[in-house]
Amino acid sequence: MGINLNPLTWWTGATWGTWFYGLRDKVRVGGDSLGNVYYEGGRDTAGNPRRWVIYNGSNDASRVPPEWFGWLHHQIADVPERALPMPRPWQKSAMANMTGTADAYRPSGALEMGGKRAAATGDYEAWTPEG
Repeated sequence: MGINLNPLTWWTGATWGTWFYGLRDKVRVGGDSLGNVYYEGGRDTAGNPRRWVIYNGSNDASRVPPEWFGWLHHQIADVPERALPMPRPWQKSAMANMTGTADAYRPSGALEMGGKRAAATGDYEAWTPEG
């Protein structure tokens, strides 16, 4: 049995206040493959349209795909489906930040990988201030 913390906590997703009051008079412009929803409406102090993302799950900025990041930061004028070319077959899809998870990158010298580094090759010369 879980407790619905959504009305009180912002880190688990948009609060009820955001849904009922913050997005009033805003236009939904699209969504991405992760389930995030993007809105536009109003103007900022420079006259640019304000843009928002409502995350599907935890509020982690690394969960915004690059094409929607560009839209949020006014690097492209229209939504990515209309403004950007189709992805190439060799392009990989974006991944969220894996730090702190089992899928995080761990080089060969990391403690989780045994803590053994490759031996130095002898081509390194230490810097000295007199040298």
